Amino acid sequence: MADHVPDAPSPDDHQQPPDPALRPLHFRPLPPGRVRPLGWLAGQLRLQADAITGPIDEFWPDIRDSGWIGGEAEGWERAPYWLDGLVPLAYALDDPSLKAKVSRWVEYILAHQQPDGWLGPEQSPSRAEEYQPRDPWPVYVAMKALTQVCDATDDPRIPVAIERFLACLSEQMDQRPLYSWSQFRWQDLVLTIHWLYDRTGAPWLLDLAAKARAQGYDWIAHFESFPYPERVLEWRLDSHVVNHGMAVKTAGVWWRQSGEERDLQGGIRALETLDRYHGQCTGIFTGDECLAGPMPSQGTELCAVVELMFSLEVLLAVHGDARLADRLERIAFNALPAQFLPDMHAHQYVQQANQVLCRVSEDRVYATNGPEANLFGLEPNYGCCTANQHQGWPKFATHLWMELSEGGLAAAAYAPSRAATRVGGAEVTVTEATAYPFDDTIDFEVACPEPVSMPIVLRVPAWATEATIELAGAVQSLEPGRFHRFARTWTPGERFRLRLPMRWRVERRFAGAVTLHRGPLVFSHAPGEWRRAIRGEAPYQDWEVYPTTQWNYGAAFDLDRVEEELRITAPRTLDPIAPDSEGPPVFSPEGAPIRAEMPARLTPEWVLERNAAAPPPAEPSTDQPIAPITLMPYGCTNLRVTEFPWAAPRSPEA
Repeated sequence: MADHVPDAPSPDDHQQPPDPALRPLHFRPLPPGRVRPLGWLAGQLRLQADAITGPIDEFWPDIRDSGWIGGEAEGWERAPYWLDGLVPLAYALDDPSLKAKVSRWVEYILAHQQPDGWLGPEQSPSRAEEYQPRDPWPVYVAMKALTQVCDATDDPRIPVAIERFLACLSEQMDQRPLYSWSQFRWQDLVLTIHWLYDRTGAPWLLDLAAKARAQGYDWIAHFESFPYPERVLEWRLDSHVVNHGMAVKTAGVWWRQSGEERDLQGGIRALETLDRYHGQCTGIFTGDECLAGPMPSQGTELCAVVELMFSLEVLLAVHGDARLADRLERIAFNALPAQFLPDMHAHQYVQQANQVLCRVSEDRVYATNGPEANLFGLEPNYGCCTANQHQGWPKFATHLWMELSEGGLAAAAYAPSRAATRVGGAEVTVTEATAYPFDDTIDFEVACPEPVSMPIVLRVPAWATEATIELAGAVQSLEPGRFHRFARTWTPGERFRLRLPMRWRVERRFAGAVTLHRGPLVFSHAPGEWRRAIRGEAPYQDWEVYPTTQWNYGAAFDLDRVEEELRITAPRTLDPIAPDSEGPPVFSPEGAPIRAEMPARLTPEWVLERNAAAPPPAEPSTDQPIAPITLMPYGCTNLRVTEFPWAAPRSPEA
């Protein structure tokens, strides 16, 4: 039988370390390279490596000529952002050429540390008038990359270099407190401080973390007394969407030091608050660039998507709440891939849940973004996402599996992969063979030189109400919405199967619109499209995208008979182990592994407004004939309608 694992423990539920100043993690992330992607996920990471992350330092000046590598281009956040994604990608794929790039950058950064400990450029060569000398914010990001390298390689120079920098920064903070971005992103600094404290136990590090907390913006109070319940029309740091994506992890990060229940629950509170006022069906929240309300044509910045994913990965390690992993999957399988063209040579600055037109326009729905915000391109609107996009898929792959403090593995999120750990000196690997999230069956195989006793922890998502595990010849039902522990002696080659049956779920959203979920996937209608290249050289061009077929449909099915009225088709079979080397990318309109047909009606009154889909009409016409339209996973679309007005027949009394 499985043992239940508490989802949201109190501080007393954690075994305290000898020095209780820093609470232990509930799950320990595995070092980069200990989780290897398989199947469709390996194909997706390889696509990213070849299309953008691997070659971008060879042609994009802000990385190629970065001040971080001795050049005269931007020496602020952009190269560290790229490196922060390159590191886990290189080790997840075990790619020698990508590892060589990592090594080149790490060697330069370490070799050019200042005598007093400062890391990186004294000042960005291209932005000297914009930022003060020795701005600590970009070093926060660089240290995230360095800590990952150290976790993967045990390079002894990295903890020393980080300790010297933190001592230098501590002195600077006494003279010049944190300001601007560094003040609003202090939790990313504390992450590295705690990483080093876990290795050295030096008390002054916790003093520095407390200093950062005192000088930083109070995100914990921000979410307790939320100041922005409406769409924000004026650019502010405390309403900025990326700052909020990073801030979701703040209370959980600080809980390790404070031990306060208020902080332990703060991440969930932050998510609930953002959902209430600015949430979208894919698990993200709007911000174009500042918080923009629940209307499905408002945008969400790509930086916010990948930073929210990282916040969820951090929080999941901190206190092991299954709700966080459910949210992480929903974002990873929907919002993340939708923000790229299928070949990943182009991305959007902002995506929309109802995205029916992507073009340059001065008349735009966005609050503070420019006219190019939803173009697909190399650097649309602003280059931060060009630099920061790289961490999304690789960190997701790295955090699929985590270690338990007593030994063993936890499957935190699901995708085809293989995880390696050591138990009692023996190397143990668990292979996860699956087409999830496009299929509901996950097969596991344990490889070890001899029988090994250890727990394996599996998550059952909240939506999987009929989940079962087939283990040791018996089938057992599993309660949804929590982790389950299977502690036993595993024999070499032992296999077991987890089934997470997927049923349609209907969500009523903005203006009464209908959104459809199945498992972790959100489904959308993708109209026909025509792309127009407006600048750049292939393959790194900027694209406008126009619809070529009708997009303004309302849902016309019976809400009580959704399982009968929405017909699933699966036009493509995915190999659960081998990357798919033929055919279009998985996340593309042509390559979608699963589709559905939905009864729908045209709603002529639903039109464009400010070059975007107007709010879904609350009372759409019902005099149009009902006809089926095709749905596919949100992440497979470039243009889409996801929140449909409900245009089903009404009773005479209505």
